[in-house]
Amino acid sequence: MNKLYKVLASSVVIAGLAMSGTASAAKLKVGITPTTGSVTVKHQGRNMKIMRNQNQKNTVAPAFAKTSRKCPPFCIQPSTLAPGVETIGEVEVIDYAKKMSDGDNSIIVVDSRTPDWVGKGTIPSAKNLPWTKLNPAKGADPISIGEIMEEEFGAKQQEGLWDFSNAKTAVMFCNGMWCGQSPNNIKNLLKFGYPAHKIKWYRGGMQDWAILGLSTAK
Repeated sequence: MNKLYKVLASSVVIAGLAMSGTASAAKLKVGITPTTGSVTVKHQGRNMKIMRNQNQKNTVAPAFAKTSRKCPPFCIQPSTLAPGVETIGEVEVIDYAKKMSDGDNSIIVVDSRTPDWVGKGTIPSAKNLPWTKLNPAKGADPISIGEIMEEEFGAKQQEGLWDFSNAKTAVMFCNGMWCGQSPNNIKNLLKFGYPAHKIKWYRGGMQDWAILGLSTAK
């Protein structure tokens, strides 16, 4: 039953992208889905198309061609990060980005990487909130964390307690299945009481995004 639900949910997302695509897949040699060629989202106030590289001989950038990094800290992440946190793929990320760009203020797409990585390219529509900014162990102070929770995630603090009733759906990602930056952000959000069902984790991150030739924004 759970498997059937996931199949139906995926179908709904794909159908949604088909309606919001700015170019049909028929006009492009390399589409996102069978019916969607590109999707327009807003990145830093400007429209930008998410689409796949049309050069069928294109190869992944060297930064994401590397297969082996020292573990720890660069260990393979599990497919399920925490109970209630949904792991999602590229089509779902694009759908969230599109909804947010169309004015849905209940969503935030978060690049959890450090600025040096973000400078190489990020998912269009993403906001950079480095994993260190929510991590007390890395020097993040309670006041700064509180400001981020309120200003970026839509949580409210009342009499020393957090109210997450209007908190945003947070779509989190970093460099990929070996990266611990978005898992770190997610685990800290959960420690603060953030509802697990309002957190979506794109486990594939920038490595899978690059492998599929999807558009990036500087």
